[in-house]
Amino acid sequence: MMIFMNSKIKYDLILRNGNVVLPEGIKAVDIGITNERIKDIGNLSNADAHDLIDCSSLHVLPGVIDSQVHFREPGLENKENLESGMLAAAAGGVTAVFEMPNTNPLTITPETIKDKLHRASRVAWTDYAFYLGGTGRTGPNLDKWENAPGICGIKIFMGASTGELMTASDEEVESVLSNGKRVVAVHAEDQYIMQENMKTILKNQTDVSLHSVWRSPESCFSATKRVVTIAKKYSRRVHILHITTSEEIDFLRKNKDVASVELLVNHLTLHAPECYETLGTLAQQNPPIREKHHQDALWKALIDGTVDILASDHAPHTLDEKSQTYPKSPSGTPGVQTLVPVMLNHVNNGKLSLERLVELWSYGPERIHKLSNKGRIAIGYDADFTIVDMNKKNTITNAQQKSKTGWTPYDGMNVTGWPILTIIRGNIVMREDEMFDPIGKPVLFEETID
Repeated sequence: MMIFMNSKIKYDLILRNGNVVLPEGIKAVDIGITNERIKDIGNLSNADAHDLIDCSSLHVLPGVIDSQVHFREPGLENKENLESGMLAAAAGGVTAVFEMPNTNPLTITPETIKDKLHRASRVAWTDYAFYLGGTGRTGPNLDKWENAPGICGIKIFMGASTGELMTASDEEVESVLSNGKRVVAVHAEDQYIMQENMKTILKNQTDVSLHSVWRSPESCFSATKRVVTIAKKYSRRVHILHITTSEEIDFLRKNKDVASVELLVNHLTLHAPECYETLGTLAQQNPPIREKHHQDALWKALIDGTVDILASDHAPHTLDEKSQTYPKSPSGTPGVQTLVPVMLNHVNNGKLSLERLVELWSYGPERIHKLSNKGRIAIGYDADFTIVDMNKKNTITNAQQKSKTGWTPYDGMNVTGWPILTIIRGNIVMREDEMFDPIGKPVLFEETID
């Protein structure tokens, strides 16, 4: 499948004979890479390179960007750290990650961003960036802080968080949205509705299938409507994360002028009540996995263009933690390593096209977060590639997982389509499940470049 040679050097690397997913469609072309950038695209059959990879029968995708992950460092390294999280990402074909601020301490100041950048630089298996958490107190500082290197955007939690990172009230949300210009990513669950539902619906019950009941569709829809109303008031771009309900989809389809939309692979793949019957608390996440009619609405929105980004929301907890009696069990599942094979399997099952998938996990993050020369296969762009075998059959297992937690809700799932190579800025990081050297760097953004 792969041939390497040394000869007269013109390019550092040539990818030859692959089915390349370009912005204009899939074409059988070669790609020439020099100095970590894409130099040429076309017929390079007579060209020389230091290294050559024969991609016959493979598809060459722009590098997959997982724009929502939780790697738990600092403060919760028993679950995950930046090194193990990025290792899992690269093993699964992901070339860049955007990591979330609910660590300990919270990532809500320039100092905590600098600390994460330093930590990530030590053993970076992928390129990386971090969300700066927005709070009611720090909101007035965001216009001064948001353009620091390594920041992909601002993140607010309207529910499902603790301490200062919780921005449950409209006043707190306004404090964030009225200051600065970067995109604001939103966890949209209404904390007030959920608190009331805990008293009236959940009560003292321990059935995990109630997770999608008391964390109700109404709580999500309420928060989404509230934040979009405030965004319109300040003409601020908001990116609504992990949408789970048909009501939100119908609303957001009409409000794309200020709001972009993210879906998660879990919400597209698993549904209630079956997921809770088979997986128990391993299916527990926020917002919850819901019933099939909600999932059907998500798929419709994905196909019709309402959805901008697809991500994993990799949020690992140990099996010991997950084995606690609900609701003491924490919400969240690992997913950065399984994002690519699960979604390729959906492509092979006819649920969406490969081109649409690339739009969702490469072009979408480039557009929404305004990446600099990253996110597509084009001359001058970073030479990031996720090279996949669309015909390779494999079984996802816990044993494959590089995450510290060592489990996946997809253990035992048979899939068709598998990542074969992860190439970051022209460097081979993973080839046929073998890991090479970590060479990740901070992602650059148009809005933060001087």
